[in-house]
Amino acid sequence: MKTLVVITGPTAVGKTALCLDIARHFGIPIVNADSRQIYRDMRIGTAAPTGEQLRQVRHFFVGTLALEEYYSASMYEQQTIALLEELFEQSDYALMAGGSMMYIDAVCNGIDDIPTVDAETRALMKQRLAEEGLDALCEELKRLDPEHYAIVDKKNPRRVVHALEICHMTGGTYTALRKAERKRRPFRIIKVGLNLPREELYERINARVDQMMSDGLLEEARHLYPMRHLNALNTVGYKELFAYIDGKWTLDEAVERIKGNTRRYARKQLTWFKKDTDMKWFSPNDKRQIINYITNYD
Repeated sequence: MKTLVVITGPTAVGKTALCLDIARHFGIPIVNADSRQIYRDMRIGTAAPTGEQLRQVRHFFVGTLALEEYYSASMYEQQTIALLEELFEQSDYALMAGGSMMYIDAVCNGIDDIPTVDAETRALMKQRLAEEGLDALCEELKRLDPEHYAIVDKKNPRRVVHALEICHMTGGTYTALRKAERKRRPFRIIKVGLNLPREELYERINARVDQMMSDGLLEEARHLYPMRHLNALNTVGYKELFAYIDGKWTLDEAVERIKGNTRRYARKQLTWFKKDTDMKWFSPNDKRQIINYITNYD
């Protein structure tokens, strides 16, 4: 039976190293499900696979888009489903790995029922964002679709605006469309969640931020600073360093905020993934148990 193995979990939990081992064991590539690693020029801040790791195992959707290119979970779903058809011609297994909740949900359950936003609505909402500000639009979303408001990233204008666009276009809620009947996939899906005790996870997050800074994250942010208005760069790690470059914070303050915001994002990821009753949870150190679980899954 053709089987898609999904390995996910919070940021910095150890997905990359484990997935390389899993991919080598089954002799298959890795389909990246990280919405920021798909962009070029953000290698350090997104903890993208290194050149050596890319040589060890073939990866898809890593560094394929320019920063200014528009991309969505719906586009990712369409492209990944097409890719899986090709991969399943070569192997009974395919591996998708990453922590972007919407991307994983799109492939596993489908989101194509959400309509394309027309140009008029998009222009109107863009104007309202500029004139009224993000806080006002968040309040409107809270009124029109309180369920989605509870989980949306309220500091991400693209996410908030898109949900409102759908509300205005359809007269309903974004939540209702995303809760439509799941699509039936022509393959089995095995979901593996990785987690660690909270203190250990937080230590890993803090250590990884320190390592990113040593690897040149500040220099990467300075290089990207002229493009800071792009949605792709509305990302933890870059936003805080842009504020430092603007003189709003000291460098130490910016680094501490990166750590705190990354920990906050990890909690959000875990809240989302733990709602999925199909997810089987492991420590990232349980490589042999995970391989056995995948191999003997029934």
